[in-house]
Amino acid sequence: MNFRLFFASITLVLFGFTAHSAEFVPNSDITLIVSFKEGSGTDIGAKILSKYAPKYFKHNLIIKNIPGENGITGWKALINSKPDGLTIGYLNLPTFTSYTIPPHNVFKIDDVVPICNHLTETSVVVVRSDSPYNSLGEFVKTARGNGGFKASTNGEQASNHTATQLFASTAKFQYEAINCNGTADQLLSLIKGEVDFCCAKVGDVASLVSEEKPLLKILGVFSEKRLQTLPQVPTLHEFGYYDKWYGSLRGIVGPKGMTHEMVKYYEDNFYKLLNDPEVIAAHKARNLYIDFRDPLTFGAMILAQEFFCRDVLPTLYHEKKE
Repeated sequence: MNFRLFFASITLVLFGFTAHSAEFVPNSDITLIVSFKEGSGTDIGAKILSKYAPKYFKHNLIIKNIPGENGITGWKALINSKPDGLTIGYLNLPTFTSYTIPPHNVFKIDDVVPICNHLTETSVVVVRSDSPYNSLGEFVKTARGNGGFKASTNGEQASNHTATQLFASTAKFQYEAINCNGTADQLLSLIKGEVDFCCAKVGDVASLVSEEKPLLKILGVFSEKRLQTLPQVPTLHEFGYYDKWYGSLRGIVGPKGMTHEMVKYYEDNFYKLLNDPEVIAAHKARNLYIDFRDPLTFGAMILAQEFFCRDVLPTLYHEKKE
């Protein structure tokens, strides 16, 4: 079976890409909802877009941070926005899709209309720079015999919590999850020494591991092959742990009811924006990895992440409770 065509065909049905006749052009500034606090990984990427947006959109792209409930508060605000093309927002995967399946069922994936994917971020395992562990093997050996390790996460069953579960379950050690309200608080908890380790995204920790006096160090990456940007850091797969890529997709969506013309307007202008050399350089400076995907492809990615959450997450969190 051609799974790309399979997901694409279902995406057309689920998200209802229907055409209208009138061309859409915003008549005022545009609100971009970020469902996490200022300083989070999503917020950092959004600020880059906001800075350069007027060049292409002819209006300001105004960031509205609505943190709370691991993203739920902001996503509810986005979904309940008027579908007039003036309010769009970030969708973080797989966190959003984890709320579309039992026992949560907070959202349905067709509550949003895909516009484009912006960033693809690979997950990493990090510890404090003064941690005694200099390799993933050393860390796991101690964790297996300790049983008292703590890990901060970006929220209960949010993306970084899931990464931690994938790591711990495949490396066969136990830990206590300390769930924070977003990645910024999660990393602060690690820096302050309240926990032993955490899993986050490369872009989230880049500035904390590359300083003259780094606060954190990366022990491993969730990838089948070493990252070109971190060739010295081994993959979890090399140690016999989780053997697939895992990370976060940060894409842009609108509320259900947006027209095809509205989506097309944003798709075209975000494509131009994200191919601007100055914008590309700004992303590289923050170790953010642009991965533009069109509405249909991004819709298929949302659907695939819902399958992941339905098939994989229950086994991870079931194991945790046993």
